[in-house]
Parts: sequence; C-alpha cells; structure tokens
Amino acid sequence: MPDLKGQLAIVTGASSGLGEATAVRLAELGARVALLARSRADLDRVAARISGVAAFALPTDLADPDAVVAAIGRLVSGAGPPRVLVNAAATDAPGPAEEVPPADWQRVVAVNLTAPFLLSRAVFPHMRAAGGGTIVNVSSVAGRRGWANASAYCATKFGLTGLTQALAAEGAPHAIRVVCLYPGAMATHWGIWSPADRDQPRRAAPEDLLPPENVADYIGWLVCAPAHLIVTEAVVAPIREHGWP
Repeated sequence: MPDLKGQLAIVTGASSGLGEATAVRLAELGARVALLARSRADLDRVAARISGVAAFALPTDLADPDAVVAAIGRLVSGAGPPRVLVNAAATDAPGPAEEVPPADWQRVVAVNLTAPFLLSRAVFPHMRAAGGGTIVNVSSVAGRRGWANASAYCATKFGLTGLTQALAAEGAPHAIRVVCLYPGAMATHWGIWSPADRDQPRRAAPEDLLPPENVADYIGWLVCAPAHLIVTEAVVAPIREHGWP
C-alpha cells in the first residue's frame, strides 16, 4: 500500500476513539495530520503520540459553523491544501423523540451533518486543483437502520449517506473519492451497545466490539487505494455482530 508522505490529512473527532486512532494511523502512513475537536488538552495528547510528521492541533467546536470555516482557513494558510478529510466526529441526543430538546437536536445536526458538509465544501477546490483526494464520512450502522431513542443520531447518519453520494458524484470527474463508512459497535464510548439491542439496550460483549484501530486501518487503506478504484460505501463490523441489514 502506498504511503501518504507529505500529504495533509484532516481528521475530526481526533481527541479520542476512532478519530484518534485514524489520526495516528494516517501519520504512520506519512501524512501530516490536522486534529480537530473541542479539547485542546486532548488534542495535544494525541499530537504527542505522533512522531516523524507534523501534527496540528486545531481546537474547534464543530457545532459552530463559523468556527469550522475559520479553522480550515487558518489550516490552509499555514499548512497548505489538504488531500485527505476524515469526518469522524459525532455526538448524540439520546431519548424518545418527543423528549429531545430542539437545541440538542440542532447540535447533533450541526456536528454530525453540517460540519462534514462545510469541511467537504472547503476542501473540494483544493483537492480538485491538486488532481484528486479522498473524503471519508464515518457513519454508523445507525445510518442503515433507525433505532428507538436515537432519532437525532439516526437522522444525521442517514443524511450523511445522501451527502456522501452527492459529493461522490460531484467529485468523480476530478478524482475525488468520497466514501461513507458504516462501522459496527466499537470499543469506544460510542460503541458500548449492541446494535441489535438498541431498543432494549444492554452492554455488548467485548468480543462483539471492534477495536477502533481496526477501523482506522481500513480508513488508511481507503485513503491509499488506487485512484481508479471506486468505493462509495463500506460496512465494517465484528464477525459476531448482527442486527444490521
């Protein structure tokens, strides 16, 4: 698999979980990595794990559209055009739909759907000018099947599929690959429940959880795959997991 030597990769949600694992993996493949999340301390911790390449900590509230646009502007002016974008950040507003406060719904939409749109919109011209690039939108099995008590999360993850398909169609003539990735339950604070049991939650057994590093390895493969290879959707789940179509 070719490396990403010298290329600039943006990873959201990079302060923990899959975002952190992905940032570390892309750095191992030679990419300079820009780390986006809210916590400066956590981003600095992740940046300290990365050696041999540059790591840029960009504390950003992804629910704030102006902050997202400003962060990318600062990054491009200081580090150059990005060739990789991984939208791994996500949040939730759990509970019955009738009890979810509208403000919580709006924050989930802003982080899970609007931020990937704004970031993709910002990097598209740079990728087009450079002759190509890759965007990976991290969805969930909740983007393929709706669950009770997760209306905002499921709605945004379903929406991410439509956004990805539209961007993939727009990017294809310019060698910009856009992929929607559907991970199963992961061994992170987002992946403690078995999808088949979301209506009546119980903790998933450890063997039913994907290590985030496994998913990060797959993202690394997607980013480095030959440019002529078309991948628009991929499901990644532990072999014992059930409950997704």
